[in-house]
Amino acid sequence: MAQENLKILSAEEEAALLAPINEYVGEIQAKIDALRLDGTDRVLELERKIESYRRDKLLAKEKKNHLIEEVERELKAARETEAAHKPEVSKLISQAITYIKAHYDKDYYRPMKESCANERRLAKQRYQETLTDLKQQHAASLQAAKDASEVKDEKYVYKNRCFDAKVQYEKELERIKNRLFLAFGHKFHLIDLLRMSRFTFAESQAQKWGNYRFTFNRRLFLLQNGLYIAILLVFIILSIITPIVKNTQLLTYTNILNILQQASPRMFLALGVSGVILLTGTDLSIGRMIGMGMTASTIIMHKGINTGAVFGKIFDFTHLPIGLRAVLALVVCIILCTFFAIIAGFFTARFKMHPFISTMANMLIIFGLLTYATKGVSFGAIESDIPNAIIPKIKLMPNTFAFPTIILWALAAIIIVWFIWNKTTFGKNLYAVGGNPEAAAVSGISVFAVTLGAFILAGILYGFGAWLECLRMFGSGSAAYGQGWEMDAIAACVVGGVSFTGGIGKISGVVTGVIIFTGLTYALTILGIDTNLQFVFSGIIIMVAVTLDCLKYVQKK
Repeated sequence: MAQENLKILSAEEEAALLAPINEYVGEIQAKIDALRLDGTDRVLELERKIESYRRDKLLAKEKKNHLIEEVERELKAARETEAAHKPEVSKLISQAITYIKAHYDKDYYRPMKESCANERRLAKQRYQETLTDLKQQHAASLQAAKDASEVKDEKYVYKNRCFDAKVQYEKELERIKNRLFLAFGHKFHLIDLLRMSRFTFAESQAQKWGNYRFTFNRRLFLLQNGLYIAILLVFIILSIITPIVKNTQLLTYTNILNILQQASPRMFLALGVSGVILLTGTDLSIGRMIGMGMTASTIIMHKGINTGAVFGKIFDFTHLPIGLRAVLALVVCIILCTFFAIIAGFFTARFKMHPFISTMANMLIIFGLLTYATKGVSFGAIESDIPNAIIPKIKLMPNTFAFPTIILWALAAIIIVWFIWNKTTFGKNLYAVGGNPEAAAVSGISVFAVTLGAFILAGILYGFGAWLECLRMFGSGSAAYGQGWEMDAIAACVVGGVSFTGGIGKISGVVTGVIIFTGLTYALTILGIDTNLQFVFSGIIIMVAVTLDCLKYVQKK
């Protein structure tokens, strides 16, 4: 396309297109502002004044109440004025919105969109012409070169010139995109003033989608979501292969519930270790804590007298009510796991010991003590009435697969930990210490308390997770149970975006990571893939996840 055929609006022409819209809406806006002056604006002003009086701790109670009463009388009158003007204001707003819908896109945005498209074409044309000129100059310079050194220098210069041309072209494209983005956003700016930041659902969604389109970055998108896209493709492939190889469907209602059921106890572990990872740490003792919690729970909730002994002593809790035994098992699990988590947390916080070392020591201590105490035996089954009462499977409809209520326990844990991370001072401090412990300490945050708190929270969640796993498996606790679970929990956090660089991570990411790993293991098991090869898949996913995390960190730096 020839350059002279491309219609590009100048700044003056753009302003001329926008002027009638601004003038018409501006006149209506002025009328609305005048009506709001003694009504809505006055109401907001008086409400702020009342709030400031309520927060003022220097005023005496009687004086404060007197001032608030005076303002409330004024507020009542302002609200009456607001109510009286409301029909006229609504009518003016409707008139302006109707005009904007009829004229903004047609008279201004579409011509701007066409102009920017032409600008992009022209910019691309100039870029290609620049590359052609550089190539011709490069060829001529190579012919004139006298030796290999001059050839090498010319190639280096040519490469730099091409790079500069590309940078200039990308800057031009960015300028054009920003120009169109401003034109797109001005419409919502007008509506914002008219409605005082109140948008309809359709307007909010249109604004969000437009903002996403204009700020979309392909490289950043792939860095943040590339792993999820790859895993989704793997699941799609497995869903296609499984019916062919095993003559069974993968994504069925039953299988999805089974995946969520298996993921529920692991969710507690991942939520626990995610807080430690947020502080640039890790926890290698999770699997052994699960074995310890499973063993303790099985002993307390065992069906009949225990056949195995602990340090040579056989425990019998059959004389206790079943409900009390379940609660006692939970309390013991939490106490044991929290105790060892506090040990690791103390050495990490007090002596700046890396969590890798403190939790590895914990892992060895727990496994050694538990194996020595129990001689490595499994303690068998628990009372079946306990799991049936605490995590029953409920049929929501006749002739359907029973819904495992253990999922609700995991959902409750997700909500609670999300609240702690996002709505409490401890959660905010957790992010601050993870992002920059030195700056956090200078701002008055106790790094020791936050670090120890993260380990305590992790210990409580490990205890809950071990107890739920015992209920899910109807016992069978042993020192060997839970081996390798720490890798699954850590990997789920990493895949979910909890960064080892510290201070970066979301609960939604942790949940996604747990479901991904549990679902992948379940799918590979149905397909008949050897357990050892499943480790290979997990290792590849972890490697890719950490690589993407490192790339994001390097880009941020």
